[in-house]
Amino acid sequence: MVGTDVVLLILSLIALIFISGFFSGSETGLMSLNRYRLRHQAREGNKAAIRVNKLLERPDRLLGIILIGNTFANILASSIATILFIKLLGEYGVVVSTILLTFIVLIFAEIAPKTVAALYPQTVAYGASLVLTLLLKILYPIVWIANGVVNNFLKIFGIQVDKTSVDKLSMDELRTVVLESKGRISPLHQDMLLRILEMEEITVDDIMIPRTDIRGIDLNEEWPVLLNNLTSSAHTKLPLYRDDIDNVVGIIHLREALNLLGQNKLDKASLNKLAKEVYFVPEGTPLHIQLFNFRKAQRRSALVVDEYGDIIGLVTIEDILEEIVGELSTEVPSVWKSIITQTDGSYIVDGSVNLRELNRIMDWQFPLDGPKTLGGLLVEYYQEIPQAGICMRINDYPLEILSVEDKLIKQVKILPYLKRKRIIE
Repeated sequence: MVGTDVVLLILSLIALIFISGFFSGSETGLMSLNRYRLRHQAREGNKAAIRVNKLLERPDRLLGIILIGNTFANILASSIATILFIKLLGEYGVVVSTILLTFIVLIFAEIAPKTVAALYPQTVAYGASLVLTLLLKILYPIVWIANGVVNNFLKIFGIQVDKTSVDKLSMDELRTVVLESKGRISPLHQDMLLRILEMEEITVDDIMIPRTDIRGIDLNEEWPVLLNNLTSSAHTKLPLYRDDIDNVVGIIHLREALNLLGQNKLDKASLNKLAKEVYFVPEGTPLHIQLFNFRKAQRRSALVVDEYGDIIGLVTIEDILEEIVGELSTEVPSVWKSIITQTDGSYIVDGSVNLRELNRIMDWQFPLDGPKTLGGLLVEYYQEIPQAGICMRINDYPLEILSVEDKLIKQVKILPYLKRKRIIE
């Protein structure tokens, strides 16, 4: 018949295995928590989240109390198991207890609780935080001594344990978070968030209307021509200049000019009075900064100048907003007008098309770290102005130049179906 002392030893051993499993699972659960969700819940007043967040502020103390409890439980369990099996098996009990306890601890005090904690970290961590907080207060002197020895030892290697840092997500990690949130936010919102994150990498040069495409009003033109340009304009903000855009006088709002025209009060003098001071911005300004500058200056449009002060383009607040929400116009996006689909699967593309827009719409991967237009990319690649009929391959995309006029590449044929697939070794 099994004695009372043997039963007590068995029950004690089971309790210690359970305690060891509790500490092992607590460690995994606390370290596997989503820290950003935890901070969000703590800010909302969740008591368990506040308690866990406080524990994680000093990971050295948290790990100290967990490892002290776990080590104590395992060593005591080993001692009890040895006594128990010596009583039952004599001198062979030492070997049997070592083998059997190793298996039991591995399964029931390590793998099983850690697996559960890894699958349900919040449930495990929030539940364990009560016990760990209480134990930390009771055993604080022991934890303090243990941490003191460890921290001083780590200082030899230049590690400052008391300087805890808050994890910050990089831009690439934020993109990954947004991409992995599929199903929780709508595709439209997901696309907008990704576009916002890209704004730091995009400059006004990427979205501006190039100098050659700026439509303005030349005060030195004959009045009938000037009036026709004014009334037929598709833009609401128009630069007012004399002979050349570099001699810009100001920016006029089309609505104000048309109001005067309706009252038969519009002439060159009144048009000149309508002109507001030009707002200039330097090339290379990131979009998120320019958006802030527009708000600060209470402006909606600006002329972009290079390092020599020459005007190279026009940018508006609408252009920046379109980078976030997409095309604001009800018309077909201008980039689509520059792409003609062929029956053989190829595309005829205007050389002036913006590379970023082309990549975005067609899901292509032309390089964006150089020229802004397709024609500029081809000139840079060929290292001189190419002639019509020349073929080349950029980023594995076969291209054929169809026409060149006035030193500008007008049309390019792209054959994406012949793109070589890169083999990653």
